[in-house]
Amino acid sequence: MSHMVTVIGFGYIGSVIGAVLASSGIKVLGIDKDKRIIDAVKKGMSPFNEPGLQELISSGVASGNLSVSEDISSCRGSEVFVVTVGTPLSDSYNPDLSQIVVAIKMIQPFVQDGTLVILKSTVPPFTTEAVVAPILLEKAKVHLAFCPERLAEGSAIRELTSIPVVVGGIDEESIEKAAAFWESALGVEIIKVGNARTAEMVKLADNLWIDLNIALAGELAQLSDKMDIDVLEVIRAANSLPKGNHHVNILTPSVGVGGYCLTKDPWFVYSLGKRYGLDLSIPRVSRTVNDGMPLYSVSLIDALLKETGKDSGAMKVGILGIAFKNNTGDCRYTPTKPVISELINLGYRVQLCDPWVSEEDASRVTALPVIKDAEPVIKDSDCVAFLAGHREFHQIPIERIAELAKPNALIFDGRMFFDKQKIRRMRELGLRYKGVGR
Repeated sequence: MSHMVTVIGFGYIGSVIGAVLASSGIKVLGIDKDKRIIDAVKKGMSPFNEPGLQELISSGVASGNLSVSEDISSCRGSEVFVVTVGTPLSDSYNPDLSQIVVAIKMIQPFVQDGTLVILKSTVPPFTTEAVVAPILLEKAKVHLAFCPERLAEGSAIRELTSIPVVVGGIDEESIEKAAAFWESALGVEIIKVGNARTAEMVKLADNLWIDLNIALAGELAQLSDKMDIDVLEVIRAANSLPKGNHHVNILTPSVGVGGYCLTKDPWFVYSLGKRYGLDLSIPRVSRTVNDGMPLYSVSLIDALLKETGKDSGAMKVGILGIAFKNNTGDCRYTPTKPVISELINLGYRVQLCDPWVSEEDASRVTALPVIKDAEPVIKDSDCVAFLAGHREFHQIPIERIAELAKPNALIFDGRMFFDKQKIRRMRELGLRYKGVGR
């Protein structure tokens, strides 16, 4: 059976794209070497904890529009290939393109004149033109485009069907073909740019902006802590200032930055600069500041717990949330990992809860057990540290926390952004509150 679209790499992004395309009536084949992903999708199950993905995969498989395989030869006859394999960071801060090269060589025997190949993996400029194109053009006159992946965990399906798609290609015809494909498949706005390398740079620019903006918020938070100012009030008021075509838009400080993209893409930009003889300061600064936030958060917790005069070994820290993003189970490069390690190093007794994270993912963060229920973790805690703002945690009444935790327990707000009323209520109930920059 021929498939119209083959998605190479059915991981987090690939499965969202494949499931959404299948839901719009397109025949989709997902190719992945991870047996766990293949087995889950064949059963109509989502391999990832992403809102709405389970329903799309089960209906896609049931309708016959979505199928998966480990065997690349299943893609024979495909008119479109979407490549979404990983580009991890090498030790020298350069992107490791080996998975991309393997994927392109895998599909090369199956492309023909007129086949559309769309690369979505984050890569440095010139990868599509100088690395991918020569392999494919040796076989056939393909249309080849780069369209940056711009989805965020927790809202990936909504974003795929609403955020504009950026399209750059190796020639005009490739740009037009890729633009027409996304327009008909998703019905979203298309932003055409001059070539593939411009589109490749768009993704890096987006993520560098986000990382730098969060670093700015992190340093404003550290300064606010010294001056007894609530940084969220500062940010909310500052963001009301019109500037250019938009408003000032300072993002929110927290326990740190995690995820696959923000932790590596600034380093991609830094290594690109090196290649052209530039020593770019901004990527290095943003990464240094954001990488420092987990230990900064621990220093806030440790200083306040030391005020009690008790030995750290006699105190329990209950941690709520180990995922890096609220309402997802995603633990990739989560900033909670160094927080947990450092609290243990300091001698605290640590217990963990995260209702979203699978056992397998939790084991990559910590050797400690991670339970789904918050109450045993809060019980008898000297500190309840909210390191993720999952909706389940927002539903726990402040009164219940005060009942379960030790008297005068510290509530550390790493991601919940409690409002003033709730903070006042905590204090009325004898709890102490400390947020990042609050």
